[in-house]
Amino acid sequence: MPIDPLSDAKVLDSWRRNAAPWTVAVRDEQIESRRLVTDAAIVEAVTSLAPHTVIDLGCGEGWLVRALVARGIDALGVDAVPELVDRAREAGGGRFAVATYEDIAAGGLGCQADVVVANFALIGKEAVDGLVGSVRTLLAPGGTFIVQTLHPVSANGDAPYRDEWRPGSWSGFSTAFTDPAPWYFRTLGTWVALFDASHLQLRAMREPLHPATHRPASVIFFCTESG
Repeated sequence: MPIDPLSDAKVLDSWRRNAAPWTVAVRDEQIESRRLVTDAAIVEAVTSLAPHTVIDLGCGEGWLVRALVARGIDALGVDAVPELVDRAREAGGGRFAVATYEDIAAGGLGCQADVVVANFALIGKEAVDGLVGSVRTLLAPGGTFIVQTLHPVSANGDAPYRDEWRPGSWSGFSTAFTDPAPWYFRTLGTWVALFDASHLQLRAMREPLHPATHRPASVIFFCTESG
């Protein structure tokens, strides 16, 4: 049966196909917004809380885990794409595991951390809803959930400002990339509502600016368990 082109299943299928070129793009710093803004922004966001332990959800090829371990933090990277986890393990510099968001939501990790971070990793719909709904179980007492994602205002373009699946694009990337992953657009209000429904309290929000365009390159949410 063919995969729905606008679905969580298609997101994973695309990332499996593009694990190799993605690893090259990240490690060769080919993505301008990451190089200039968002990589440093997420490292600073995590380290500003001085955590002893971190879980990186959707860790990809492992760059953030390696950056945190280099700063003396015990970090575990988790991803649903075995091909990416293989590359992370080959590079070393941290601990890595394969698990889907559904696995994690069902309690499959069996551990907690001072900070749980998702860096441009909350792309889909139902799988993301389930993961965020359970993320408080991954937080150690007093822990913080940090999400960096596309800024809804900057990423919306000329499309209607509403929640919806949108087709992906590898525009600006090398020709080694194929079959781009779709992504589920959420408004700022929808993000806040998702945190609230997940018994998470939004404590702070940052909007890192691109130095050339002076527009938000991303949005970073800091959440703690509510109540």
